[in-house]
Amino acid sequence: MKREDACQAIYDNKSIEIEYDGFRRVVEVHAVGVNTRENEVMRVYQVSGDSSSGTLGWKILKLDKALFLNSGIEKSCAPRPKYKRDDKAMTRIFCQV
Repeated sequence: MKREDACQAIYDNKSIEIEYDGFRRVVEVHAVGVNTRENEVMRVYQVSGDSSSGTLGWKILKLDKALFLNSGIEKSCAPRPKYKRDDKAMTRIFCQV
């Protein structure tokens, strides 16, 4: 997935549908940046779909593992409770709610 697609979801206030680890998910992107291992990542709130953990809610996903399927499925409810700007898991932030 391209960084621009993730940032556009923030700017448009829309959720996006992705495939990640073989699971389809609908997520609300809250921040996009680089983690301490120099991977481009996004902080998301997963609102529906499946995952290896079997849970919804807060996740950090690597952009190179995410397959962008669709945007504008529904309006994002970002920022979700407990969201903190300037995510400490990221050493550099490209865009954020």
